[in-house]
Amino acid sequence: MKPSMLAMGLAYGMLTTVAHAAPHQEVHDAVGQQQQPLLQTLETLVNIDSGTGFVAGLNKVETLLTERLEALGAEVETHPAEAYGGNTLVGRLQGNGNSHIMLMIHYDTVFGEGTAEERPFHIEENRAYGPGVGDAKGGVAVILHSLEALETLGFDDYGQLTVVFNPDEEKGSLGSRDLIQQLSAEQDAVLVFEPTFSEGDSDAVTVVTKGINYAFLEVNGRSSHAGGAPDEGRNAVMELSHQLLQLKDLGDPDKETTLNWTIVEGGSKRNIIPEQARAEGDMRYFDSSEYERVLNEARDIIENQLIDDTDVEFRLEKGRPPLPSNPQTEALAEQAQQIYRELDRELQAVEIGGGTDAAYAYHADSSTPAVLESLGLAGGRYHSDEEFVLVDSVVPRLYLTTRMIMELSDTEAGD
Repeated sequence: MKPSMLAMGLAYGMLTTVAHAAPHQEVHDAVGQQQQPLLQTLETLVNIDSGTGFVAGLNKVETLLTERLEALGAEVETHPAEAYGGNTLVGRLQGNGNSHIMLMIHYDTVFGEGTAEERPFHIEENRAYGPGVGDAKGGVAVILHSLEALETLGFDDYGQLTVVFNPDEEKGSLGSRDLIQQLSAEQDAVLVFEPTFSEGDSDAVTVVTKGINYAFLEVNGRSSHAGGAPDEGRNAVMELSHQLLQLKDLGDPDKETTLNWTIVEGGSKRNIIPEQARAEGDMRYFDSSEYERVLNEARDIIENQLIDDTDVEFRLEKGRPPLPSNPQTEALAEQAQQIYRELDRELQAVEIGGGTDAAYAYHADSSTPAVLESLGLAGGRYHSDEEFVLVDSVVPRLYLTTRMIMELSDTEAGD
């Protein structure tokens, strides 16, 4: 594939979009036929518990997805995601063109075993509810039914479509990130199907995401009897509290860097001066240099101790990198906005504070492939008991994905 292939495909797509002010009726009809089947797929997926690490549920979803991909003509491989269990599925559809396009989303959720039985999939007015209905089983369903629509249309002008479903995103994709990076390096474009937020007739795609680091603060003191000999102890909880107050301003509002302490543990019994205490925190950032700044500043700060003879350690573990602002992603977003205008709908291109697998798919050293995030269903209240997606976002999102694949599949781009 030539380096200019994607740019040529985008330019072609934008020209054809301008030429069609109204929807491509045959595409609109094909995706409209998929609305009810998509909702049925979504109901089946949501009603299977597949929290990260719940292997029995993940295996059920894996079997279902494998069957669906194979029915569409895909060759399917499984790759163990060993950190938490389950397999990453990779399905490949061969076409007659040249463009290599990857469609990616996870099928694990944040919800525990038994949640699906407690509050199964249901629809009230324009909202579909259930555990993981938006994040991200709605995205799984959009991929499957966009492929169904392409089959209905008899469209195979892409070179290869690669579908990636991973089982561990909600815990950092530790078992699938290397595979995502490997597969994405072979692509012209990667479309990622996390959900999006909706407001009125406008919803969004994501062009920039924050990176995630994990902060750890540990204090070792000395235990003693809290009543009989408290002065012989070195209170780790008190030292931890002191350090947390000192470290509370490690973020940088100007750079939109945040570090929030979210877990605190210490002590074992009421009558024992605590020997150990620890805290964990969540760091989000756009600027990659913030890792070193936060680490160095924190290590300087913790040298000021409240209680002598305590040991204090601060460390940062890297999670997902940021998806930075880049012209390739911007071009994909502009293309998506043009397609949405065919439906007389507005599409925002936004930055978000949450990290996603889109960042693993982007290769900063080569600025490839073009990556666009948040092509899943529109909704809200993700990760809560009230998580929902909007039923009337189904057809626009299917239309968007189907049209984007078609526009990126310019058969002349690689000649």
